[in-house]
Amino acid sequence: MPHEDPYAHLATYIEICNTVRIVGVLEGAIRLSLFSFSLSGEAKRWLHSFKGNSLKTWDKVVQKILKKYFAKTKTAEGKAAISSFHQFPDESLSEALERFCSLLRKTPTHGFSKSIQLNIFIDGLKPQSKQLLDASTWGKNKIEDP
Repeated sequence: MPHEDPYAHLATYIEICNTVRIVGVLEGAIRLSLFSFSLSGEAKRWLHSFKGNSLKTWDKVVQKILKKYFAKTKTAEGKAAISSFHQFPDESLSEALERFCSLLRKTPTHGFSKSIQLNIFIDGLKPQSKQLLDASTWGKNKIEDP
């Protein structure tokens, strides 16, 4: 349904699947084999539209379902919130990090690499927090993409 959050559905589904353990079976295989039972209606028809074994891994299913059902406007809003991140005046470094991570979780399809995420976070910090971070990392707080 348009009002449903596919990311929340996946998170709940994974939480349920994590209660099942079968000796010799990988958790991704369990998730993959049970996933269609968590869907209904159009989403179930969409999943069954993939031919043969084109969705062989759990990661591929997650990638496809988020691409299909995570609204482009929601992704754009999330990316804008992430890229414009700034630490609030009375916010501690740990609180800022927690809030930044929350922004990343809310938009799982943001597409920012780990190094870009780190640079966005550091660039959005207050000068005092940057100094604290610089002191704890010997001034090496920028990471370049390979």
